Amino acid sequence: MSSDILTLPAPAPDERVPYGSDPAQFGDLRLPAGSGPHPVAVVIHGGFWRAAYSLEHIGHLCAALTAAGVATWSLEYRRLGQPGGGWPGTLLDVGQGVDTLRAIAPGRPLDLERVLAIGHSAGGHLALWVAARPRLPVGSPLHAPSPLPLRGAVSLAGVADLRRAWELQLSRGVVEQLLDGTPMAVPERYAAASPFELLPLGVPQVLIHGTQDENVPYEISARYLQRARAFDDPVELVTLPNTGHFEVIDPRSHAWPAVLAAVQRLLCR
Repeated sequence: MSSDILTLPAPAPDERVPYGSDPAQFGDLRLPAGSGPHPVAVVIHGGFWRAAYSLEHIGHLCAALTAAGVATWSLEYRRLGQPGGGWPGTLLDVGQGVDTLRAIAPGRPLDLERVLAIGHSAGGHLALWVAARPRLPVGSPLHAPSPLPLRGAVSLAGVADLRRAWELQLSRGVVEQLLDGTPMAVPERYAAASPFELLPLGVPQVLIHGTQDENVPYEISARYLQRARAFDDPVELVTLPNTGHFEVIDPRSHAWPAVLAAVQRLLCR
C-alpha cells in the first residue's frame, strides 16, 4: 500500500521559485486559502539523496498540508548523479532553500515566526539537519552565519543517524556516496552532517516511523530518541505498528492523521 504515491500526479504548486542558479535549486510554493499570514512547512523529499527521485511525489503531502492551512515550501536540491550533488552541495542547497524564505516572504502571506522543516526518508535526515544548523561551528563547510530559526522538525521515516545507516549499508552504501567517504575516512563530515551526532538540536522534533519499514529501519529513529533523551532534547517518537516506508507521505493512509497532528502541534507551540 501507498507506494503508488510515487507515480500519482500531484496537484500543481502555486509558484515555482528559484533559490539559486542551478536548475535543481528551486522550491514549489503552495498557499492556503485566506489572507494569512500562514505558518510554513519546509518540505524535503526523499529518495536516498539520488537524482532519480525528485520532489514531484511529495506534492500530495504538500497539497494536504496546504488544505489544512499550512503554506508549504517544497525544496528541490542537487542530488547524487548531478553536478554539485553530494558533499557538501546537497546540504548547502537545503540550507540555502530554507533561508530563501526571507527573500520570498515580502508580498506573500507567510509567517516566518512559524516555520518548521518536515522531510521523508533522506529528506527526514535533511529536515533534522537543517534544524541543527545553529550547532555547526564557524569554519565548518556547512556553517551558515544566520540560519532562519525553525519551530522544530518532523522526520518521516528519516535517516537520522548517518553513521548507523552506513553500518547497515542502506541503499547499497549510499551514505558513503553522499559524504564521499566512510566514517573512518571522513569522520568530520559525519559529525557535521548527521543529526544523531549534532544532538542536542535544541528545538522540538517529532520522529514518525513505521515498524515494518524495509527501506529505513525503525531502529534508526529509536536509537536517535534514546540519544536525544540523554541530552534532554525535546524529541518525540511516534511509532506506527504495521506501517511501511511510504504510508507516512500518503494523505490517504492511516498514518496521515499522526503526520498532520505533529505539524500542527509544533506550529502551535
